[in-house]
Amino acid sequence: MTDQLIPGDLLYRAKVIGGLRQLADWLDAHPDVPVCPFGWDLSIYPQYADDSDRAAEVDRIAAILGVDVTDQTGQGGHYIASRTFGLITYEAVHIPRRHREASKALMSYSGCVTPGPGSAGVAP
Repeated sequence: MTDQLIPGDLLYRAKVIGGLRQLADWLDAHPDVPVCPFGWDLSIYPQYADDSDRAAEVDRIAAILGVDVTDQTGQGGHYIASRTFGLITYEAVHIPRRHREASKALMSYSGCVTPGPGSAGVAP
């Protein structure tokens, strides 16, 4: 290793890539350990303050991946660029602010309502 400083984003990137390689080698060396037969997703979420900047980052990543963006925002969904490598999917996901706020509002009720005995899904 050199004495040069490594920017934080490159350090995180190197740690993620190294961890993926370590995991692949470990799984290869331990065939008795199960893996998900459906594969795995590696998702990133742009962290810009503005929705348009987040969407622009997904557009940028889509261009690098060589894929089209899936825009489900009109139906209450997300803005996604994804590419699959074998059974592993790399995806960049933008969740619009209004959807994040709606989810946060919904979760603010968590723990406020407790189903009683005899309610659906609750044993008497």
